[in-house]
Amino acid sequence: MARKRLIIEMGMGIDQHGQDPTVAAARAVRNAIANNALPGVWEVAGLSHPNEMIVEVQVAVPYPEKVRQQEVLAVVPFGRKSLTVEQGGMVVQGRAIPELNDKNDEMLIAVAAVTVLVEN
Repeated sequence: MARKRLIIEMGMGIDQHGQDPTVAAARAVRNAIANNALPGVWEVAGLSHPNEMIVEVQVAVPYPEKVRQQEVLAVVPFGRKSLTVEQGGMVVQGRAIPELNDKNDEMLIAVAAVTVLVEN
């Protein structure tokens, strides 16, 4: 079956304290999908349930090898989900605060693109 892109949403996420690329990546995905509704899934594409959507998530983040992929995908509530994680994003010098369990002064910034596709 041919796949057609219905929507692409972009987002950014930051972990200011904790230096966890999974947190930054999950926040980027959440930011990408936070303010949308997809009535076209039913009204245009004719799907009967949101789990019929194909959701491809792409995240660029520092330290991609440390990303816990299932935690990032858990942010997406519906669909047949996949995740691609690649090197990218940004590391910015912040301020280490011991009470927040900082390992160093890095703030991790991730960017995400979430693509919803339908088969026809």
